[in-house]
Amino acid sequence: MLRNGLEPWHLLIVAIVVIVVIVLFGSKRLPDTARSLGRSMRILRSEAKALKEEGSADAAPGEQPRPATPVDPL
Repeated sequence: MLRNGLEPWHLLIVAIVVIVVIVLFGSKRLPDTARSLGRSMRILRSEAKALKEEGSADAAPGEQPRPATPVDPL
């Protein structure tokens, strides 16, 4: 029985046990986790959109970017 280590049906049993543990102990946390993931995705999308709009506003057509004026040390 242990000569080949994990045979295919052993992996099936391990997978079933893992699924049962997730269902029993993780079912209360799944809605909260999904909700926080959705909020994070929404924030990420809005920040990316703001950066994209900021970048397009900085590079308006017809304007040349000016180099920063050097500050003379005292």
